[in-house]
Amino acid sequence: MARASIVASLTAAPSSDGREIPELGPVAEWLEVRADQVGDFDPGWLRSLFPGNLLYSLRSRAAGGEFAGSAAERSSRIRKAARAYDMVELEAGADLEPATVSEIPPGKRMASWYGSIANRGELEGRLHALSTLEARTYKIVVTGGRGSDAVAPLCLLNSLGRSDIVAYASGESGLWARLVAPQFGAPLIFGSASRSPNADGEPSASRLIDDYGLPSLSRIEEIYGIVGNPVRHSLSPRIHNAAYRALGYPALFVPFLADSFGDFCEEVATNGQLESLGLRVKGLTVASPHKEDALSQATQASVMARRAGAANVFVRENGHWRADTTDPDGVKLILKRGISLRGKRAAVVGCGGAGRAVAAALRQSGCDVTLVNRGLNRGQFASGMLGLPFVKLSSFTADGFSILVNATPVGRYEDELPFDTDRLSEEGAVVDLAYGSKPTTLATRSRASGRAVIDGLDVLEAQVLRQFRIMTGKKMPAAGLAAIARTNGVATEQGE
Repeated sequence: MARASIVASLTAAPSSDGREIPELGPVAEWLEVRADQVGDFDPGWLRSLFPGNLLYSLRSRAAGGEFAGSAAERSSRIRKAARAYDMVELEAGADLEPATVSEIPPGKRMASWYGSIANRGELEGRLHALSTLEARTYKIVVTGGRGSDAVAPLCLLNSLGRSDIVAYASGESGLWARLVAPQFGAPLIFGSASRSPNADGEPSASRLIDDYGLPSLSRIEEIYGIVGNPVRHSLSPRIHNAAYRALGYPALFVPFLADSFGDFCEEVATNGQLESLGLRVKGLTVASPHKEDALSQATQASVMARRAGAANVFVRENGHWRADTTDPDGVKLILKRGISLRGKRAAVVGCGGAGRAVAAALRQSGCDVTLVNRGLNRGQFASGMLGLPFVKLSSFTADGFSILVNATPVGRYEDELPFDTDRLSEEGAVVDLAYGSKPTTLATRSRASGRAVIDGLDVLEAQVLRQFRIMTGKKMPAAGLAAIARTNGVATEQGE
């Protein structure tokens, strides 16, 4: 079983009494003080609040940090910190001169390099140069945004078989590989000390535990994930990974931030590099804006995915990629509530992949469906594809409709709805695909008026159950369902 110590990075100044810091004790073994962002603290005060180890970092601007002072000031602060901290970060190009290094014992040194690379050979060269300094830990961070940037550090770790090197790609697009790195010997994994992700794309330290089961990870052979932009707040990793752990299934579910689905497939999912590491991308859930591209990349597709022109499941089957969609599952929930659909008028707000799939399912169930969209082009495109009438959102009223489906993020927060739900039939039903840290405006208003409501978490549960079976061939265990039940108060996204 792989294990990596969690490092909670303090990138925002704590309260004057430091009351947030003791909460990190059960979560992290290390507290990193990003002094370039929060300044210097009395180490004795920190140790009175945090029982673990202390790491001091004075990240330069060249390394993506905020320190812009003189070389003399930098050396003075680092040497002073080394007297009281358990480890200090020494950047290549800034801190490796003898005047600084000579005063810091090797057991307290974290030698680091930050920069872009052209290929893996260059990465190996950077590590070789860094390794000329004796240190406790070596840290290599690749900056950039390509999918291959995240794979190269994993290949480096695998080739070395060492347990004193942390290597990863920076930013949210590289997070998935950071989560896999402990399997190849990375001794540390960094997370934000606050409950929100930091500017480096690191999730909170507590979320590393809740979503991914760190600091210990069982052997990983298969990788699943959610591909989209954004994906940072997705609940899917927490749910799927809890199910994997309960089954003893050798897999990890991770977020893949991608600007292009095609590039992601070419650089990560299908290029063979991960398979050379004993890993394989086996299945993906697809979020906005990649649902149409996922369908075009697939060799095979379900009837409903083709009808909607979009897919939210992309799974490897017998060497091929198959596209499917679980977006219509909210319609099935209406039927399970005993609400008849045949002959009812239904409005679907949102003409993206999810909205089109829901509209197609409603029509198949006997509804008279009208498409509603803010933008004209996407609305007309969906109308032509499905053969359904289209109304611009600015002209839409709920008069005469019995079913209303919101397939947009609208209303996830406390924003005002762009349509009047009071004019929906009193016997009507509302399906809201959006969900957030608390009930959406649409769900709250609709329940208050006595209408049947199927909210985003209801839809999420239905979709996750089927996605899990499609991707793994297994039934989701109770642990996965329990993870869904624990999602109250977690900030999330629409579109899964």
